[in-house]
Amino acid sequence: MSPTSPANPGCPTRRLTTAQALVAFLARQYTERDGRRQRLISATWGIFGHGNVAGIGQALVEAGGGRSGDGRNGGAGNGAAHRMPYLQGRNEQAMVHAAVGYARQSGRLSAHAVTTSIGPGATNLVTGAALATINRLPVLLLPGDTFATRPADPVLQQLEVEYAGDVSVNDCLRPVSRYFDRITRPEALIPAALQAMRVLADPAGTGAVTLALPQDVQAEAYDWPEEFFAERDWHVRRPAPDTHELEAAVRAVRSARRPLIVAGGGIRHSAAEETLAAFTAATRIPVASTQAGKGALRHDHPADVGGIGHTGTATADELARTADLVIGIGTRFSDFTTASGTLFANPAVRFLHLNITGFDAHKLAALPLVADARAGLEALTAALAGRGYRVDPAYETEYTGAKEAWEERVEASFATPDPTARPTQTQVLGLLDALATEDDILINAAGSLPGDLHKLWRTRSRDQYHVEYGYSCMGYEIPAAIGVLLADGARTGRDRPRRPVWALVGDGTYLMNPTEIVTAVQENLPLKLLILQNHGYASIGGLSESVGAEGFGTAYRHRDADGGFTGPPLPVDLAANAASLGLRVLRATTVDDLRTALAEARDASGPTCVYVETETPDTVSGPPPAQAWWDVPVAETASRPAAVKAREEYDRQVAARRRHL
Repeated sequence: MSPTSPANPGCPTRRLTTAQALVAFLARQYTERDGRRQRLISATWGIFGHGNVAGIGQALVEAGGGRSGDGRNGGAGNGAAHRMPYLQGRNEQAMVHAAVGYARQSGRLSAHAVTTSIGPGATNLVTGAALATINRLPVLLLPGDTFATRPADPVLQQLEVEYAGDVSVNDCLRPVSRYFDRITRPEALIPAALQAMRVLADPAGTGAVTLALPQDVQAEAYDWPEEFFAERDWHVRRPAPDTHELEAAVRAVRSARRPLIVAGGGIRHSAAEETLAAFTAATRIPVASTQAGKGALRHDHPADVGGIGHTGTATADELARTADLVIGIGTRFSDFTTASGTLFANPAVRFLHLNITGFDAHKLAALPLVADARAGLEALTAALAGRGYRVDPAYETEYTGAKEAWEERVEASFATPDPTARPTQTQVLGLLDALATEDDILINAAGSLPGDLHKLWRTRSRDQYHVEYGYSCMGYEIPAAIGVLLADGARTGRDRPRRPVWALVGDGTYLMNPTEIVTAVQENLPLKLLILQNHGYASIGGLSESVGAEGFGTAYRHRDADGGFTGPPLPVDLAANAASLGLRVLRATTVDDLRTALAEARDASGPTCVYVETETPDTVSGPPPAQAWWDVPVAETASRPAAVKAREEYDRQVAARRRHL
């Protein structure tokens, strides 16, 4: 007869370590939305050290660890449906990026856990956690922690704080986590684990969740109530709008003459793309998109006017300057979107913001419509249906004509008149654009590429455009691509992903975090890595020139006689490096070479890299310049002419800023 729980008399118990209990619990958590059910935590990434190897590491062995499980039922009572697959990372930050890529591709309905040792393993999580929380994407972090029982003080890697004995380096994760707890007793795991799942599955509150696990508590046994291990479904809500807010929204839309929709990532998270298309079909309101919202409509949809803000299109930004009503849907209205408060210039402009969180819905003194994006759009469409609202045909003609003109600029940037020449960065994108179908997925995060992609890329499906720009984190692309590939395989129910997934990186990004190439090789995932070598930080180099810093410290070159960095390019061979990590590498030196290499990589069944050195573009073949401002403060006093001139331009731009009240 099984023992019973002292907390729940009559309830059978199971004796497990804290780590074993946590893994068994996680394997039985599910999300459900719109009748679709999936594992909430479908796998665990890990790098083991003394702070987690004997706890979580041993528990994963018990749970039948391995990407698909190893066929055994462990001591935690795991059947085939309740195994916890294990994925081996090489860098703790990168493991979080991979988990975030998986969560985004899974529609925030399924996530990964990440376990690390104490000390540097734990603090390496901070950047990934910040990225997850800023982008509202779920990831469960399980860092080891120092002893709860303090048998020796200090222990290896312990941070000693004179005024607080209960602080460890894991407290660095508090401000970047949506939920944080330290499990100092086995039984404390029960409420903490339930709270962790609540936050991960909450569309209004999700992000990084941290359960810090002291290494002694991980290995401590406890009699756990069997009820703790029952399958549990977490319903992902679709809250409908308040009636009063909906009526106010309808009045605002009906009175607008030049409305503009700003589509954010909330549309994708809600799977509201078709609902948005129906709303625009009824109203003919044009749709501009943030980086996270690009793909809300296909590029060839008549109402799609492209990216908005500092990296946006001329079409979208001109509409924004004259809009009398800006309808935000699932966006945070960041400074890139608002051009640091200078873009929405119409003195009469007002804002209506449909967002699942009240915090975001009230930004820019907007009329709030607090609801799920799909539910809110459905309600707004229905409420407007009987009232005959549609924009003036002249306004529709205006923005469709402007969109056609912008497409000519895109074609000029993508054109390759000399097939034997070295390609520019935008020509690289043009060749990829010509090759891609709606199946392809592009992943990027920081540098000059996000600006070019936001302005120029022709998005063909709701999830093709995967650019992380909430945290703009260099090094995200390669691990995130692995997460996306894993999600694609899980979605199709196959071991092998079906869709071509491209990680686009410059040399600066590659040098920061190439380590997960080894994981892609280990898992034999058909990653398509495209490395663009331009010998430095192109984006910050350009920004440096514009703010009077003269490109200082942004080129990858030998030092010159004066101690600067204007010598020859460094003899770094990134292609050879990628090959040394296990990738098949295709080198391209001309436009024709690149066209062939991209096609070959797209068809490859294993991890493949295309390497190309890019040419500096001229004003015709290069990307269009920024169509709106971005506030980067310039030195108020300086002796060098470049900085003095940059400050004059800064003062001119900042004078146009306004607070929307």
